[in-house]
Amino acid sequence: MNAPQAQASPLARFLDAASKIHPNEQRATLLSAAFVFVLMTAYFMLRSARDAMASDWSDAEVSFLWSINFFITLGAVMIYGFIASQVRFRWLVPGVYIVFSASFLVFYTGSSWVADPVLIDKSFYVWLSVFALFHVSVFWSFMSDLFNREQAPRLFGFIAMGASVGAIVGPLIAGLTADIMSEKQLMLVSAAMLFIPLPIIFSLERLKVTALGNADHAHDPRTDTLGRNPFSGFVLFFKSPFLLGIAAFILLYVAIGSFVYFQQKNLLEEFSRVERREILAWVDLTVNTLAILTAAFVTSRLATKLGMATTLALVPVLVCVALLALALSPILIMVLGLQVMRRAGNYAITRPGREMLFTVVGREARFKAKPVIDVVFYRGGDAVWAWAFTGLTSIGLGLGAVAGVGAVIAALWAFVGFVLGRRFDGLSDEERSELREFGKDPVASEPLLQQSAGTTRRGE
Repeated sequence: MNAPQAQASPLARFLDAASKIHPNEQRATLLSAAFVFVLMTAYFMLRSARDAMASDWSDAEVSFLWSINFFITLGAVMIYGFIASQVRFRWLVPGVYIVFSASFLVFYTGSSWVADPVLIDKSFYVWLSVFALFHVSVFWSFMSDLFNREQAPRLFGFIAMGASVGAIVGPLIAGLTADIMSEKQLMLVSAAMLFIPLPIIFSLERLKVTALGNADHAHDPRTDTLGRNPFSGFVLFFKSPFLLGIAAFILLYVAIGSFVYFQQKNLLEEFSRVERREILAWVDLTVNTLAILTAAFVTSRLATKLGMATTLALVPVLVCVALLALALSPILIMVLGLQVMRRAGNYAITRPGREMLFTVVGREARFKAKPVIDVVFYRGGDAVWAWAFTGLTSIGLGLGAVAGVGAVIAALWAFVGFVLGRRFDGLSDEERSELREFGKDPVASEPLLQQSAGTTRRGE
């Protein structure tokens, strides 16, 4: 039950009115926003340094690194699936951040031992790309397990605002310290920051049962594990039309991101590495300033009033229009403007909307199938689209022509988002229950999935 409005503080009443956060949800929501703020600050401190490295390498070299990244990501998710089947759930999420913190310490110390800096740069480029998806996928898995289907559309936009604030602070630190702090020192700071979320995770687990009232979704933190099959995440993914639809949406998003990334990389070749790092840091700052304003005042209203179909299709439509404009005027400022709009829209609208979809599936699907989609499938898409871009440019297509191809892909992305959101909006209580049960047992629940998919198609 929500606390009576009369007993709420002025801040609580303001948050309820401005962002639709009820008083009993405010502590959990603010802690969740703080959690992702720390994660994104740690990542974005290193992101501009990683992307600045890429302009020193050819399209083929970067495409090769993206291909390697896919296989490393695949191995990481398989190891994660095995560990998730063995350890108590209580330690799964904290363990992910402890491992990544230790990895940055390894890079910090290893960079002094390896004579070839290019090898270290490329290794770090690949590993940070693994971290970029893995840490945020696990975070949103935790969020979809913490909040229920009714709470998510109201709260995820505000929580995403915490991510955008962190994505401002991180590049701000990187940009202002470009001349006084080395990339190695940034690694050390990021490694230390990844320990901050640990007490937040345990507090949120308590609030899930007490303040949020989601005791029916709780687990026994002393004994609960996510099944015994380490590959069940892959099984769930390939057998679920709902999860495959999310993967298709992500694949098209990745196509647009890859094309814009390569064009940005090539147009920044004429700048020095320090100049690139500074430019990219300020691009990040602009992106996340816009994302904060959108997430604070638009996302929850968009999702609750217009529905998930509109929420998921909106940004792809805007990107399609921007790509058509880029095709007519293929210059650096247009590419950077498109990058700002695409990323700000993703952080504030598309990503929170996509994560709301996981509130209707079971815990095993959230924590084991979701990384398959968010990390393995995403990086596989990266590799495919990177080589596709390299192929298009190798046959002589310029920026304008590639932007035209991207506009067609963005239109398809919008269509898939609309269909996926419409299916989510139309799920009955019975169909949502079947999806949750399917996430518990990938073998025994297969008939439930087939029945759910057939019922949804008939409902359309």
